Amino acid sequence: MSKYGTIPTSSSAGGGAPLGGASPLDFISRAKARGASALATRRPWRELADVHAVGLPPSLGDAYLRVRANLAHFAMNYAIVVLVVVFLSLLWHPVSLIVFLVCMLAWLVLFFLRDEPLVLFGRVVADGYVLAVLAVVTLGLLLLTDATANILSSLSVGLVLVLLHAALHKAEDNATDEVDRWYAPVSQQPSH
Repeated sequence: MSKYGTIPTSSSAGGGAPLGGASPLDFISRAKARGASALATRRPWRELADVHAVGLPPSLGDAYLRVRANLAHFAMNYAIVVLVVVFLSLLWHPVSLIVFLVCMLAWLVLFFLRDEPLVLFGRVVADGYVLAVLAVVTLGLLLLTDATANILSSLSVGLVLVLLHAALHKAEDNATDEVDRWYAPVSQQPSH
């Protein structure tokens, strides 16, 4: 599934325009449209915080199925929760906060807001490589800011909150459709 070409772009005749021939206003409008479409996958916060949908799973297998379904269903919400926890923990580390914001800007430009594939030295770079490099660079830069313990603990807190919510929140009936979108089924090999 490719995300390229989902938002129409207009190109200008001027060769000096930034970002592949688009004007800065075109880039900003595309960024707003992509941000809105990304946030559209976010579920309503009332649904996430519904106290009537909370309950202990009857077994470990059911807890696993709930976590799997809820991670697919609330993926954008969970990402926002983890980012907010990390952001709040960095408020007392201004250098780390600046690095975090610069890295987020790099993520927006290089991963989330691109219309076209990234081309480096005449070759198309796959999204998986871009994602891996951005993740490693972001984590490496943040760890170099002497807030290592703070960052790791805030990531741990965010992940524990997400997993705890995912295990306790009763999955919707249609959540299996979303699970199939995120997780590929493992094919069974016939035994001989």
